[in-house]
This record gives sequence, C-alpha cells and structure tokens, in this order.
Amino acid sequence: MPSVEARLAELFDATLNQDDKPLSRAELIAAMQDCDVLVPTVTDKIDAEMIAEAGNRLKLIASFGAGTEHIDLSAAAARKIIVTNTPGVFTDDTADIAMAGIIGVPRRIREGTALVRRGEWTGWAPSGLLGRKLAGKVLGIVGMGRIGQAVAHRARAFGLEIAYTNRKPLPEAAERMLGARYVANVDDLIAEADILTLHCPLTDETRGLMDERRIALMKDGASLINTARGELIDQEAMICALEAGKLAGAGLDVYPNEPTVDDRLLRHPNVMTLPHIGSATAEGREASGEKVIANIQFWVNGHRPPDQVLTALI
Repeated sequence: MPSVEARLAELFDATLNQDDKPLSRAELIAAMQDCDVLVPTVTDKIDAEMIAEAGNRLKLIASFGAGTEHIDLSAAAARKIIVTNTPGVFTDDTADIAMAGIIGVPRRIREGTALVRRGEWTGWAPSGLLGRKLAGKVLGIVGMGRIGQAVAHRARAFGLEIAYTNRKPLPEAAERMLGARYVANVDDLIAEADILTLHCPLTDETRGLMDERRIALMKDGASLINTARGELIDQEAMICALEAGKLAGAGLDVYPNEPTVDDRLLRHPNVMTLPHIGSATAEGREASGEKVIANIQFWVNGHRPPDQVLTALI
C-alpha cells in the first residue's frame, strides 16, 4: 500500500520493491546481506540456507501476513533473528471469501455465471441449475481459530448447522455464541459435513490432511472449501473425486503450486477458482502494513515486538 510504503520510507532507511513482482531467491539473499530488517510477504520463502547466507546485520524478519510457514523459524532462532507476523488483520476478509465458496458451490454460482456469459441461458426453467439449499445443512469447520470462528458467525445467519474440530474445544460460552458443537475426531466431522471448510495452519501434521482416504469419507455430493493453504489437500485425490461426481464442487482460493492451477480444476463446471484473494482488501493490507511498522518500531526502540513469533525464541 502506498501509504504504508511512504511511512516506512519516512521512519526508516527503507529500500522498497517498487512493484508486485516477487524478488528472486538471489535478490532476497542479497537484500538479507545488507539490511537490519527484512520485510517479506507470505510468498517469499526464506529457508535455512538463505538465513545462513544473511549478513550479520539482519536481526529482524518482519513478515507481512499472518502465516509463518514460509520462514524457517528454527534457523532464524539459531541466528538470534527475531521473526514477527501480522495476525488478526485478515480474519474478516478471509472469512468473507470462505463464505463466497460456502454459498457459491452448493448454489452452482460458477456454472450459472458461465452459462450467462456464453449467451446460452434460455430463461428460467423449473429444473434449471438446481443446487442445494444451505439451511439445515452441516457445515464442518476444520480449525476453529480466529478465521474459523468468523466463518461460523457468518454461516449461522444462513441457517447452517455448525460442527467443528480443533486441537481443543472452544469454551462453552463461545460454542453457545456461535451455535457450534465440537467433534473430537476429524474423520467423524468429515463424514457428516455437507460442506467442509478448512481453516487450519499448514504444519507437518496437516500437510495432505484431506488425502484420498479422507476425501472418500465425505458425503456424496458434498462441497470442499479451502481458503487456508493449498497443501492441506491432496489435489490429485480431490480432482478424482470431483471428476467422479463424488464431490459436487469445490471453492478454492489457494493451491499447492501457486500460481499454477491444474487445468482440470479450471475445466470443472462447479469449481470456484479464486486467485488467492482472501486477504485482498485495501483495508486489510493497510492494517497489516501498520502492524509491520509497529513491530519494527518496537524493535528499533529496544522493546519486544508485539507480534513476535514465539518459536523464534527457542
């Protein structure tokens, strides 16, 4: 955001990337060798080898975004490099995009839009593009952090029954407020959900969470929504289930090999393929930038940054 970049330049001796084109690995390493603070985005992978090549000046990686899986936190900790992120600012924005899939896939929005744009719509018909109503259906939420709870809050207004799984259940008062019930076993949640939406972080445990076995557990005609990380889903298994008609459709904002999107997903009539826009609001991006500035300013002033990633303290 121009306002954030202007503020960075005003406060610090800042070298800015002047466009949205990501820096190459070599360019990132060069930057790390000549700076005190690096501000990467979630698409800038900072691995152990890059951190090893960083200059002695680098003491803070102030990441722009909530995720930290693109940074080798252990390698940063070993070099006593503090890592910060910007949690919370994209919660509502990402929940809104998840709801677009939760509504749009069962109601076949992509198919309807394509029909009209092809000029093939012949008018209202009693059996035209019949989808599934939302009210009374079970929405399964995998991961009940900030975004999962924001999705539950929105989904309740559509009459969806909210079931969720998480590392531990929410407090009873929070469950009552959201109208949500806890399902301890993820397989049980997957099997009962009419719509399954993923809101868990990408870790070694969750990578490939939705594999062939778990996708087979889903109800026939269920919908799968993913606005978290593409690697949570075994993409080949999902595509096979879509092509076989096992799944009615999918709403995807993330992919395992971004920006590449498998042609089979693009061709499927009821897969909503969004270009990773869950956080793409002007307000959210500006708020994230302000958090980056605050984290840097706290560090410059000799204080612990408010959004320090605790793993970096190991």
